[in-house]
Amino acid sequence: MKKAIYAVILCALIAGNNGILIKYLSSLSTGAIAFFRTMVPVLFLTPILFSKTNPIFSGNYKKMLLASAINVVRIYLYLVAFIFTSIGNAVVLFYSWPIFVFIFETFYFRKSLKKNQVALLLLAFSGLIITYSNKSFSFENKDIIGMVAAVLSAIFYAITVLMFKSESNNYSQQQIIIYQNLVGAFFFIPFLFFIPDVSLDQLGVGVFYGFLIGIVVFKLFFNGLKYLEASTASSLMYLEVVSAMVLGYFILDEKVTLNTLIGGALIIVSSYFITRMDAKKR
Repeated sequence: MKKAIYAVILCALIAGNNGILIKYLSSLSTGAIAFFRTMVPVLFLTPILFSKTNPIFSGNYKKMLLASAINVVRIYLYLVAFIFTSIGNAVVLFYSWPIFVFIFETFYFRKSLKKNQVALLLLAFSGLIITYSNKSFSFENKDIIGMVAAVLSAIFYAITVLMFKSESNNYSQQQIIIYQNLVGAFFFIPFLFFIPDVSLDQLGVGVFYGFLIGIVVFKLFFNGLKYLEASTASSLMYLEVVSAMVLGYFILDEKVTLNTLIGGALIIVSSYFITRMDAKKR
């Protein structure tokens, strides 16, 4: 379905704002940023949480709560990765998650192996590596901790994507978003006590960050995930890297290098052919 493809592409393009918003909130603790990211979606969707006509705690809710708990671990590892290692290390290793989605979907769910899709997925990952190849990449003791955390975060994220995909026909998109954030919203509450004086601007950006990334982005992603194979939707998310680079250039005045152009081009080409493959199947 073309609408599902467009939903994931739009999701990836909007998700490129993630780094800019986090950079603005960087004076806050990582736990406080995670609190905004998880609690805001739950607060905005509170009516869904207490709906009597379509109760959220029905069906396979234990599996959904487990996925929510795994997502807390994923977020924590994601933050650890960016604390202990360089941005280049963390981004490249975390964005191995679409590869893990493909591996798990192929072997655990016994999906047929599509050689063309494997090649395009590896092409997108190669573009990511080229993009960040001019960033520092080291193997010091501190870096190893961050790099292991990034890979584990990628694995856990891939697991949650497949878990939510398996229940996408049983819950609405809003309900899945609540489940994704529910455990984290309460887990990160203690970090509020470590927040320094927050300006009204930061508070507003924090709420906007939680709404844009936590609700808008994942509503689009789960909408596409419902109709697409998890590996297809995950592969298209590499466009987030391209979006982040473009926004970084226009908003943060970051330099565009040859690596950036080549890597971005490979990601765009890969995404284009992935959408063409999916369109032909339908």
